[in-house]
Amino acid sequence: MNIIRLLLVDDEAAIRRGLRMRLELEPDMEVVGEAENGAAALEQARRLAPAVVLMDVQMPGMNGIDATREMRAQAPRTAVVVLSMFDDAETQSRARDAGASAFVAKQGIDSSLLEAIRHAAERPEEVP
Repeated sequence: MNIIRLLLVDDEAAIRRGLRMRLELEPDMEVVGEAENGAAALEQARRLAPAVVLMDVQMPGMNGIDATREMRAQAPRTAVVVLSMFDDAETQSRARDAGASAFVAKQGIDSSLLEAIRHAAERPEEVP
């Protein structure tokens, strides 16, 4: 079984902690790092080489949309799954345009998130 290496990016430590606890229950997933904003995410991704980055949209400093764009340019084999409280067409479009492999609303985080991670890890170069 291939283990999917994950980087969690969210400005709220409680959300990162909750994601880590849930994702580490999956036998095929390993959380290798965390970042609190887009700039830190780019540094962590260079250092840790995750297969998938779970990226929040709204963060101080570099937001998740800009960080996704940079991540795809700097590490094209790393997939980005965008997580957001804002489940509207504009935010989804901005995430896709930035190169996100998937968009998951934080409200539907369980089964749809696991499916999005596994799909993104299998096909990091596929951008909808």
